[in-house]
Amino acid sequence: MPNANFSLPDPVNEPIKAYRLGSPERAELKAMLKKMSNEQIEIPLIIGGQEIKTGNMGKCVMPHDHQHVLASFHKAGPKEVEMAVEASQKAWKTWSNLCWWERASIFKKAAALLAGPWRPVLNAATMLNQSKNVFQAEIDSACELVDFWNFNVKYMEQIYEQQPFSPSGQWNRVEQRALEGFVFAVTPFNFTSIAGNLPTSPAMMGNTVLWKPASSAVFSAYYLMKLFEDAGLPPGVINFIPGSGKDVGPNVLSNPKLAGVHFTGSTAVFQSMWKIIGENIANYKTYPRIVGETGGKDFVFAHKSADPDELNTALIRGAFEYQGQKCSAASRAYIPKSIWPAIKAKLINTIKSIAIGDVQDFRNFFNAIIDRAAFENISAYINFVKNSNDAEIIVGGNTDDSVGYFIDPTIIVAKDPHFKTMEEEIFGPVLTIYVYDDDKFEDTLRLCDETSPYALTGAIFAKDREAVSLASNILLHSAGNFYINDKPTGAVVGQQPFGGSRASGTNDKAGSMINLLRWVSPRTTKETFVPPKDYRYPFMEE
Repeated sequence: MPNANFSLPDPVNEPIKAYRLGSPERAELKAMLKKMSNEQIEIPLIIGGQEIKTGNMGKCVMPHDHQHVLASFHKAGPKEVEMAVEASQKAWKTWSNLCWWERASIFKKAAALLAGPWRPVLNAATMLNQSKNVFQAEIDSACELVDFWNFNVKYMEQIYEQQPFSPSGQWNRVEQRALEGFVFAVTPFNFTSIAGNLPTSPAMMGNTVLWKPASSAVFSAYYLMKLFEDAGLPPGVINFIPGSGKDVGPNVLSNPKLAGVHFTGSTAVFQSMWKIIGENIANYKTYPRIVGETGGKDFVFAHKSADPDELNTALIRGAFEYQGQKCSAASRAYIPKSIWPAIKAKLINTIKSIAIGDVQDFRNFFNAIIDRAAFENISAYINFVKNSNDAEIIVGGNTDDSVGYFIDPTIIVAKDPHFKTMEEEIFGPVLTIYVYDDDKFEDTLRLCDETSPYALTGAIFAKDREAVSLASNILLHSAGNFYINDKPTGAVVGQQPFGGSRASGTNDKAGSMINLLRWVSPRTTKETFVPPKDYRYPFMEE
């Protein structure tokens, strides 16, 4: 054991590459896109460092060309879940006792590999399998994930440095232990960075992990797993078990060695997981930590003093980047009557200028919906509006699944502020607008706060500072990430820790020390240098 007090360098956010015409990064990514789209790979489970093939197969396809198969993948079942638990517990004995700087070094290396040679691999995999344009992939599968690893290891160091007061004659200290058991990481399709962060943030704190990626994003998840191996992560620390929720989830959640759940996904699934944990609470060795980021019905609220061009850009980017498939995406907006005609014209004209299509054509701002189930769900909402007298579609509303799962960016204007699409999470390129009377600004703010069960992100647009202040106060509990004159998406690690409350999750703020504290169990030690030798206290004297 070295006699040194090691310190990690202060992290900085990873610069975003522009991929301009003629740039080396553009040429490199184009080549990787071509390579990956022209091959078909087989993806095994990875348990204890070993590749496991079950023969129960699924497919990874391009959402923008759903007949194009990128890979076939093996699915885990009850047998493989048990294997993964055993592998995790074997690895735990060594990993949980490894010096923190050794663990940090692995994830610092992962960040360096992703910022360098692995960047085009993860970006291309994300673009092809999740239908993201190059910018959306770059800020996600490259920059944000590099940031997660660089910032989280520094937060880890800072957590370990926190120590209690020691009066004269004693030494008090705190050590942060890994949880006893394993952590179950369940990751969504929409962010490769989340897929990389949810299993690694508990792992860097000394825990071992069972990781079930979304079935619609196994392709990029597999390349992440290979990156972990390249960075030197020991076998069994993270066990890769893709599969259907019904075959994996209940078998993992009922295991007595479950120590925690790190989840991002739908509110309904998170609540069902919590219920299973509650039903099994007496069987666990330790009370599981439950951390979840779930749904959102995120808002943009405009005051009459808002700048129309700024508001238009925020609505377009906030609602329609990555086809609205972000838990933070703007899906409802409140706009005053006085500026509505100008905003309406700008929105319609902007939407009509958006190019839609294949991710390999870099001219396209907008791409495909993730899969058929999502396509049909979003289409049902659009059809509901078409048959309603309480709302109208002012632009968009077209759907086409003949080649890819394409739905045009769609804007709805609702007469009723409690219209279906104002209240329910759609998770697609659908923005519903309610136009309010200018003199009902405060009343409509309260309406906004009370309309949705979610509280993830939201934004206020106004030049009037009193309006900003009023909105901030009334909407205090309406969003865990609140934006002033900016779109409600695009949180940056180290700048805006991300998470919401109410039905949006436990608000444990991914990309902050708050999240990492959930994956440790502290032990306090008091050492007395000169212990007393008589039980009697001074008050006992006669």
